Amino acid sequence: MKIIRCLSDKIEEELDDAASYIDLAMKWKQEHPATAKLFYELSTEEMGHMEELHSAVVRLITEYRSEHGEPPKEMQTLYDYLHDKHIKRATEIKVKQGMFQAE
Repeated sequence: MKIIRCLSDKIEEELDDAASYIDLAMKWKQEHPATAKLFYELSTEEMGHMEELHSAVVRLITEYRSEHGEPPKEMQTLYDYLHDKHIKRATEIKVKQGMFQAE
C-alpha cells in the first residue's frame, strides 16, 4: 500500500526532527537553558506527530486485515522491518529526552 510507504517516510522525518531538536537541547542546556527547553519541547512534539502517524499505519493495516485478510508477506516483512527501525530510533530519542529532563 503506497499510503503506508508515505506514512513511513513521514515517520522518519518526524524522528529526524525530534532527534535534531533533542541534540540541540542537550548542546545548549547549560549556556541557553530557555532555548534548550524550547528545543526539548519541539522534540517531544515531533515524537507526538510520529505517534499519530504510527497510529494511522496501524489503523490502515487493521482495516486491510478486516477487509482482505492478512497482508501479503512482502508487505508485512517490509512493515516489520521499518517498524523495528522506527521503534529503535524512537527509543534512542526518548532516552535523550529523559537525560535532558534528569540533568
